[in-house]
Amino acid sequence: MSWLFGVNKDQSFANIANLPLPPQQGGAGGAAGGSGGGGDDKGKGDDKKKVWQGFDPTGLERAAQAARDLDKSPNAKEALALAMKQEDTKQLDEKKQIKEFEAHVEQMKVDQIRTQGEEKRKTLGQETKQHQERAQYQDQLARRRYEDQLRQQQRQNEENLRQQEESVNKQESMRRKTIEYEAELRHQNEMKRLEAELRGKAKIERENRDLRNEQIRLKAQEYRETVLQSIRAAGTVLGDGFKAFISDWDKVSATAAGLTLLALGVYSAKMGTGIGARYIEARLGKPSLVRETSRLSVIEGIKHPIKTTRRLFIKPEDALKGIVLKPTLEERLREIAIATRNTKNNKGLYRNLLFYGPPGTGKTLFAKSLSMHSGMDYAIMTGGDVAPMGKEGVTAMHKVFDWASSSRRGVLLFVDEADAFLRRRSSEVISEDMRATLNAFLYRTGEQSKKFMLVLASNQPEQFDWAINDRLDEMVEFALPGVEERERMVYHYFEKYILQPATQGKSRFKVEKMDYGAKCKEIAGKSEGLSGREIAKIGVAWQASGYASEDGMLTEEMIDARVDEAVKQHKQKTDWKESEDLRTNKQSLTHAISFGLGDKSTK
Repeated sequence: MSWLFGVNKDQSFANIANLPLPPQQGGAGGAAGGSGGGGDDKGKGDDKKKVWQGFDPTGLERAAQAARDLDKSPNAKEALALAMKQEDTKQLDEKKQIKEFEAHVEQMKVDQIRTQGEEKRKTLGQETKQHQERAQYQDQLARRRYEDQLRQQQRQNEENLRQQEESVNKQESMRRKTIEYEAELRHQNEMKRLEAELRGKAKIERENRDLRNEQIRLKAQEYRETVLQSIRAAGTVLGDGFKAFISDWDKVSATAAGLTLLALGVYSAKMGTGIGARYIEARLGKPSLVRETSRLSVIEGIKHPIKTTRRLFIKPEDALKGIVLKPTLEERLREIAIATRNTKNNKGLYRNLLFYGPPGTGKTLFAKSLSMHSGMDYAIMTGGDVAPMGKEGVTAMHKVFDWASSSRRGVLLFVDEADAFLRRRSSEVISEDMRATLNAFLYRTGEQSKKFMLVLASNQPEQFDWAINDRLDEMVEFALPGVEERERMVYHYFEKYILQPATQGKSRFKVEKMDYGAKCKEIAGKSEGLSGREIAKIGVAWQASGYASEDGMLTEEMIDARVDEAVKQHKQKTDWKESEDLRTNKQSLTHAISFGLGDKSTK
């Protein structure tokens, strides 16, 4: 019963597997017999004997004994059921293996089909590639044949062209030789004709020479007698007139007096015209060096009577109105403004000032405000206008000071970029005309005046001539604004260019709602290093951005964008200036070294 309960199962099945197969019946056997060619029964019997001779019946006996023992056992039914279940389980496992084998076979078929497809694709790709290569090769052959045909055609054309050129050259050579031969014949004929004409003229000249000499002699004698008679007649007339004039003393006196009065009138008219022109120019005209002035001439007073009348009743305002500077600098400039106004009221001597510092820090703006506050006229000239005048610079400089001295109210003469022509006279760069103009300027500013006040503005005051420094009474530095000053400037220009236009009724300009104070403080922090002029330009850029928008609305993003752009541009300008200063320093050093070597070689 051990094989029923699974004990020694492998050994029992192995023995069963060694049992001989039963003889085949039916079609299979007939087929086998047919294929065997109709073997006899004796052969079959011998085969069966051989098979059963190796059979071991002990296995069957053990199986029969196990079956009897199983029938006698009380658990025979359960064992039989268990054996049947095991058999079913084994059959299911076999079926599962068969299914897995069939699935594996199917997968192999799929893989084989895929492999065949890939092989077909590769084969098609290779065939396509071969076709393409064959087509390219045929195309290359066709192109080569076409190129060969073109080269052959070109060689043929060149050969034809060469032959044509040779033919044309031969024809041209023959034509040129023919023309040269004709010209030579024509020249020979012309020379022969000229030679014959010259010989005939020479012969005629020789024959008529005596007659021509006689005619010339007669004409010369007649002309000489005519001239002598004219001289005698003129001398007689002039002599008689001079004798009559000398004998009459009244005529002599009248003639002398008339000539004297005529010379005196011409000289007086010339001098009077020059003096009158200079006086009119000093009183009515504006010198060519003055770019801008608040002084009104008689002609301007006639053209603008309302402006002239209103100006007479204008009260002096604060000199620092609309100007944002550091508190210490504002206090100092306010003292200068008060002192200048009191000097003008008391008819004292004005002090000459120097405003120095970076551009755009308020130097020109304060100079204008100072003149208005003190009741004076201002006149602005720039140093760059002096150099192009050349020799006329001296005359123009005297005209400026004459014009300033003729003012009743006094003139604040503001010279912007003064270092452009007030350089050291010992420098080799300055020209002789500029040197003469500088000497004229020093002559007119040698003493303090009650008529004009001199204010110089410069970014490089170290380049001034030492005589200029001696004429300055006070120097004021205009530095770049700090954080507080920038915040005040930003708020001032924000109100001037943004809030005021936005509050007007008819303006399309509008501003987005935001915290203006916080925004101005933020912009002041971003705009470090910017001058007052650059901050004012940012305000103008804000206004332009608002007008450029579709709805006229100025947003916070637009404000930040303009500020960032201004800061970026300022940084770019600073980099340019640093590179230019570095290049200038290198050139100065090179010039100094070469100049020093030249002096040593001279010594």
